[in-house]
Amino acid sequence: MCITLNLYYRGSAGAARAFAEEMEKTGVAAAIRAEEGNLEYRYFVPLDDADSILLIDSWRDQAALDAHHASALMKQIASLREKYDLHMEAKRFIAANDAPQDEKFIRR
Repeated sequence: MCITLNLYYRGSAGAARAFAEEMEKTGVAAAIRAEEGNLEYRYFVPLDDADSILLIDSWRDQAALDAHHASALMKQIASLREKYDLHMEAKRFIAANDAPQDEKFIRR
């Protein structure tokens, strides 16, 4: 099982992008990527919303995600969210272990 969270960080006047840049520059994002069970932690910029950043955050299982949520890194993340006055929307996806049915539509 794989759990993926799409987290939309929203702020004003470039705050969400500044947050993501600080997460990268300070090494917080790299530390999260190094956590046991982290599969992906990447920021993206939606082309239709300059005041948002999308984080795709994937974990091996719920236990790994729970350990992340209990880590000291979460305090750093919360502090930065407050600094930039960001609000969030989360969407959660759980991957099935089945072979993808849409493989014929993927160009490699």
